[in-house]
Amino acid sequence: MRIALFTETFLPKIDGIVTRLRHTIRWLGRMGDEVLVFAPAGAPPEYCGAEVVGVAGTPLPLYPELKLAWPHWGIAQKLKAFQPDVVHVVNPAVLGVGGLVFSKWYQLPLVASYHTHLPRYLHHYGLGALEGLLWTLLRAGHNQARLNLCTSTAMIEELRSNGIERLALWQRGVDTELFHPGQYRPEMRARLTQGNPDAPLLLYVGRLSAEKEIERLRPLLTALPTAHLALVGDGPHREALAQHFAGTNTHFIGYLEGEALAQAFAVADVFVFPSCTETLGLVLLEAMAAGCPVVAARRGGITDIVQDGVNGYLYEPDQEQGFIEAVQRVLASPEQRGRLQKAARQEAERWGWDQATAQLRQYYQQVAQR
Repeated sequence: MRIALFTETFLPKIDGIVTRLRHTIRWLGRMGDEVLVFAPAGAPPEYCGAEVVGVAGTPLPLYPELKLAWPHWGIAQKLKAFQPDVVHVVNPAVLGVGGLVFSKWYQLPLVASYHTHLPRYLHHYGLGALEGLLWTLLRAGHNQARLNLCTSTAMIEELRSNGIERLALWQRGVDTELFHPGQYRPEMRARLTQGNPDAPLLLYVGRLSAEKEIERLRPLLTALPTAHLALVGDGPHREALAQHFAGTNTHFIGYLEGEALAQAFAVADVFVFPSCTETLGLVLLEAMAAGCPVVAARRGGITDIVQDGVNGYLYEPDQEQGFIEAVQRVLASPEQRGRLQKAARQEAERWGWDQATAQLRQYYQQVAQR
């Protein structure tokens, strides 16, 4: 098949959407498909055999790492020349709207997918009053597609309740060869604890942004004064977080990729994830694959991954003490920790990127044949 992908975010940015797209493009190529990617300027011109067309744009004021890439006539001409069997628009916002319009213009089969829970994000940036308007815009865009893919059952229900139609689940995936318990390295544990490897190590991996609610982690450090918290990632909220965690054993590590990221998961005692806005949360699955017990908020797509008390712990976000107690249970019992590690690894092994991409190809074929 020939597939045209429009995405609002791609390399060199690091996040869950880019992770999914990288593996998807790689596996589509292995399966014999030809992929053309339209992404914000700054991306490499080629990725795993797929041509990447960089589109000029401007940084988003509230989040400079994200660029608003503006669609133009040259994109339409490139799309027409490629003659795709299907167009897939990832998180239609600005560049993706061009994908919607041009695919309709040329009567091309259209798939859209929902990865970022923007209506919930608004509340963390003082824009909650715009949530209704944003849902109106999302309905107008997504309902142009023949199929709308979500990455968790929670998001399917959320979008359905807000009037978005023709929904289906795009299953999760994780690289279990890269992320596994054998990645444990003493030197990485020493790095993340700033030279205190015998201290309890709590790990967060993800964007440092307001909607991730990372501030909720500070009470853990009060209840566990010997623990160290490593924050892996970066984002627009870093300076505010540095002030919030001042005087605690909190270490800002910056971005880690590949083997270094896998080692970070493998050496941590608990992966802590307070976000309530996740459409899935791929980092949870990466932590589980590496044998790192997870304690996460019982919200959104997280509940598709973590079974409370089986392969991790879930807590109610408004119950701070429940969060603390769940982390203490993991740290206090080696037997409990070992049981969680085994169950978490078993869960992760069920979800390969090859299987997720094979499912996606079936969706593409169904849409193209209508």
